[in-house]
Amino acid sequence: MSDTLLFEIGIALTGIAVAGTVANRISLSVIPAYIAMGILIGPNEPSTIAGISLTLVDQREFIDVVAELGIVFLLFFLGVEFSISQLLNDRRRIAKIGSIDFLVNFSLGIGLGLAFGYSLLETFFLAGIVYISSSAVISKSLIESGWVANAESGPILGTLVFEDILIAVYLALLTAVAGGGGTVMDAAVAIGGAFVFLGGLTLIAWYGSSIVEQVFDTDSDELFLLRILGITTLIAGFALTLGLSEAVAAFFVGTAFSETDHIERIESVVTPTRDFFAAVFFFSIGLTTEITLLTDLIWLLLAAVLVTTVGKVISGSLSGRIYRLDRRRSMRVGVGLVPRGEFSLVIATLAASVGTGALGGEIPVFAVGYVLVMSVVGTLLIQNADRVFEGITTASRVARPD
Repeated sequence: MSDTLLFEIGIALTGIAVAGTVANRISLSVIPAYIAMGILIGPNEPSTIAGISLTLVDQREFIDVVAELGIVFLLFFLGVEFSISQLLNDRRRIAKIGSIDFLVNFSLGIGLGLAFGYSLLETFFLAGIVYISSSAVISKSLIESGWVANAESGPILGTLVFEDILIAVYLALLTAVAGGGGTVMDAAVAIGGAFVFLGGLTLIAWYGSSIVEQVFDTDSDELFLLRILGITTLIAGFALTLGLSEAVAAFFVGTAFSETDHIERIESVVTPTRDFFAAVFFFSIGLTTEITLLTDLIWLLLAAVLVTTVGKVISGSLSGRIYRLDRRRSMRVGVGLVPRGEFSLVIATLAASVGTGALGGEIPVFAVGYVLVMSVVGTLLIQNADRVFEGITTASRVARPD
């Protein structure tokens, strides 16, 4: 068993390396390349070409765990770039732009569900899937594009933090309502515990920078890396047991380092490990994607991609204006929030566990296809954001009467 697993891991890592090399050669983001490689050599259809089996890697628990670490450390690095003082100072604007994002995009999801004849419960699952942006995909894209150091990163990161906190409440309530073994009171207790924990992390990040400085002060890069990996994973894992997003927890752990002298060392020592975990995460999305099952849901998928892409661009652009950004950077905020990913898949997994009606089949299948398309569309839009802006500006000038 172990020799087979080791062989499959070798195939997976080689496939990821090949996909990244090809993407770099053609000046494309590595994210869709990693996902495509997962589809190509994963266990789902299409599994053969000309009688030759393409199933080289199964969805193994090892890959799932490493993929989870990809989410954790992508958000950890965002926290390093986004200090807790900045987060608290911007709390009112974050609440405002997060509310706009929710009202626009969750409402569009409700409209899609009702338009395609789903029940109220099914519609609420669908709305959650199309509402929440992918912290992992977006953070990787921000780093690749260099936007993480720009003004537009403020409203993008603020919206992601708002979404990730809100989704903890949403998942707890949805689990109770959908009959996942809990009650509304259980959900309330879980939510309360999660926010007490989150408040503790905020206090540590705000007041404990000197302690963090000392704990992680070592001459050994090896020990420094192990301490970062160990503490961050431990806190993220504990947050997950409380019903809080591990991504949110990792983000706040990162903010605790933003006021220390360890930032440059984190960039040099921890970055390669982050990139490895992140690559496996995007590859794992491809492993779960069976594109042949999407044929019956093609109209829902197309409608969702079109409507929710426009919705994120509009709500994100409004958020940019609240931050007093110019039109170009405001558009970048909207484009930057288009990708969907890990949380949509979590909601789909919860839907599948209910196992009745569309929740047991159509909605989980839709979610995987939707995440695939939106991660590709989103990264391409981020990569070509200025061209998109120029195209829209030119079109509006032509349409404007003299």
